[in-house]
Amino acid sequence: MTQNNQSKNLVAAEATVHRSQHDIRAHNQAIILSAAEEEFVLQSYRGATMQGIADRAGLPKANIHYYFKNKRNLYKVVLRSIIEEWNTGLVTMTVDSDPKTVIEKFVRTKLHQAFAHPNRHKLFAVEVIGGAPHLHDFMSTTMKEWALDKAQVMTTWHEQGKIGIADPLQLLILIWATTQRYAEFETEIIGLLQKDAYDREDEARAADFLVPFILRGCGIE
Repeated sequence: MTQNNQSKNLVAAEATVHRSQHDIRAHNQAIILSAAEEEFVLQSYRGATMQGIADRAGLPKANIHYYFKNKRNLYKVVLRSIIEEWNTGLVTMTVDSDPKTVIEKFVRTKLHQAFAHPNRHKLFAVEVIGGAPHLHDFMSTTMKEWALDKAQVMTTWHEQGKIGIADPLQLLILIWATTQRYAEFETEIIGLLQKDAYDREDEARAADFLVPFILRGCGIE
């Protein structure tokens, strides 16, 4: 009985150590990814350095290399994490969905992502402006397929008389442009609002303006 208890205690101790190591790894990686986002936004991919990222993260440069090997790999991981976060927030829509509910949720979701993580939108924008060399495959496959699928649903809505938009791709572009602008041009908008930074009311203010504006443009009251 005593030996059995000792074995159980040893297994439990090993599991605790494993969880602790996993937590430390996840914590350090999260810190590094956050620091890398800021470094890549401020310095661009070309200007960013592993040392600069390490300094922002408050970790030895060796740790950055240990987790992500090199700058190119780290940059790809940052971009992939951004896309994965955005994909989880994408609305599900079918021809049987209520257009008003779907469009409002989409606008509010995109706005929340812009206000919550502006650097991610800025980094994505810089990558696209540069010709999207690290995102070409994603944009030509996953993103294109998603947009065309949603456009087809909205085309059916138009044919059914549910919305007044005959060119749904333009609607998607409009939503992206109006919501992501709050992140990509954060400095400009904050200046126009005569503030030093966004506050909690700014996201609601933007949503309360954009949602009814876009719904009216879709012929939805």
